[in-house]
Amino acid sequence: MALIQMRGRLMPRDDKPVENFAFGQRGTRATLHIGLVNNMPDAALRTAELQFARLLKEAAGGFDVRLHLFSIPEIHRGDDVRARMDGFYADADAIPEAGMDALIFTGSEQLADRLSDEPYWRTLTRLMDWAAAGTVTTLFSGQAAHAAVQHFDGVRRRPLPKKLTGVFASLRTTDDSLLTGVPARATTPHSRKHGVLENDLTSRGYRVLARLMDGSVDLFAREGRSRLIFLQGHPEYGADTLGREYLGDMALFLEGQSERPQVPENYFDRVTENALLALTGRPAQIADYVEVVTGAVPLQSWRGTTLRLFANWIASIAAEKPRRRIARTAATHRSV
Repeated sequence: MALIQMRGRLMPRDDKPVENFAFGQRGTRATLHIGLVNNMPDAALRTAELQFARLLKEAAGGFDVRLHLFSIPEIHRGDDVRARMDGFYADADAIPEAGMDALIFTGSEQLADRLSDEPYWRTLTRLMDWAAAGTVTTLFSGQAAHAAVQHFDGVRRRPLPKKLTGVFASLRTTDDSLLTGVPARATTPHSRKHGVLENDLTSRGYRVLARLMDGSVDLFAREGRSRLIFLQGHPEYGADTLGREYLGDMALFLEGQSERPQVPENYFDRVTENALLALTGRPAQIADYVEVVTGAVPLQSWRGTTLRLFANWIASIAAEKPRRRIARTAATHRSV
């Protein structure tokens, strides 16, 4: 029987396999409760859920980790998606009372001209404020990282000349416990149209932990009551995610709704890239691209590095949680 977070309390569901939500060695150590605030659009919601669930499962090791799913009600959902979420997700307003040790925020599709004009902005930023004080650590992924630094410190993301999509070398810039065992030069996927500048971050107290080869920021952190971790890339991506995103963008192009998408860099082998290039010279259907992309094997694997990163993150939660409990107990005794 699995346990999921619903309306601020744990509720059993007999039809969901336990490994989707409870990971590691149960009962051997204090349970670590991690909440996923899944803001992805409908088409990517389930994918993001599974990617983070599988990642935490593989990285949990000897720790007893429970994943709880939360949603922000102001994010528009289709009826079918909403019906499914009603059985698996709790309202994000329940988070402060739900006993979360850590949170993961995913990005969302930007529909308004400015992030701060999105209908969910007030709820999102209220949750971010709570996370910065009420968790051991919180991780912001992709667009959520941009929203967080804008809210906390007024750091505005900037549009890139073209979409950054592909698998890129990430160079460690400093020693940090989060990067223990991570190679000095690793690889990680990126898929974004915006970025934040290092000078804008460091001038406000952020610490850059890794950069891409072009000098742009990959991974950074901010210290405080909670340690905040920010990812501009998507190390949680599965091996086929960039390929599926490319097919989605290509479908929009073939329907006349967007410009021709670029092929993800350092992702496909040369034969696959040449086959995709050949399709640009003649009328083609999306099925032609699907046939090429689904038959390809990505050039690089980033899974090992990602697992090491998240294993370190989980270990930091386990190490800090008892210290926080002791500090709270001491503060309570002093106030009596």
